Amino acid sequence: MKRVKLQEAIQSIPHGSAIALGGNTLHRVPMSAVREIIRQDISNLKLIKTAGAIDIDLLCLANLCESVDAGFVSYETQYGLANHYRKAVESGHVKANEHACYTVISALRASSYGLPFMGVKGLIHSDLIEKSDYFDKVIDPFTKQEITVVKAITPDVAIIHVHSVDEEGNAVIEGPKYEDVLLANASKKVIITAERMVKKHFNQAIDIPGFLVDQIVLCPRGADPTSMTKRYPYQHQSLKEVKSLKTKDDLDKHLKKYEYQDYLGSRGYRSW
Repeated sequence: MKRVKLQEAIQSIPHGSAIALGGNTLHRVPMSAVREIIRQDISNLKLIKTAGAIDIDLLCLANLCESVDAGFVSYETQYGLANHYRKAVESGHVKANEHACYTVISALRASSYGLPFMGVKGLIHSDLIEKSDYFDKVIDPFTKQEITVVKAITPDVAIIHVHSVDEEGNAVIEGPKYEDVLLANASKKVIITAERMVKKHFNQAIDIPGFLVDQIVLCPRGADPTSMTKRYPYQHQSLKEVKSLKTKDDLDKHLKKYEYQDYLGSRGYRSW
């Protein structure tokens, strides 16, 4: 495990990587990392998420996304659809590998267990089996009945934003964990961005153990403009601004507003 600057962590991600992004819709999304991916123009990404929103939408606006495996991609009700993602799929620039949220979870579980696939019985009556390369039917060797299965998904990199991380890479998430612990177990590499760093976590349950973590980055307000439980709510005005972005030039101007904040931790603000 290595402590690095945000720029260095993102530079370690090759073009064409399968990236799993932590958080859920507008909550605890690793937005500092997403913005840095866009700044570094890391392209042909295969994104993995159970329920995405602003992260996938901005990466599609930046034209850096090749495919998306997700059960749901949309903002919460008051902000409407993820229009850049929708346009990218409709135009054929992005391949949408349609899932239910629980089939993404099952595919990640298969990977975390070292299995090539996992049973997903609820899909037995779904058209997804015929429409997707991720699903198939097999015969249960015990009951001889037909069951549906989903192919394992193994992200090259998982990027997860947490409340705190210690110098050994042990990460703590306050509030909902979503699928982030599973992402850490299923992925080949794990990058943790954190609101704060501590010497060592004592008398506190560890959510992601340090032996799973490759790089840690200090990123105060690293989920902004999405929410961070017990720290800050999602930022309404900033989300409205994001929804108004139309072009890559608009996006570049938006990113500049976050440069100081995104690099603040890397410059040494708050350390062990």
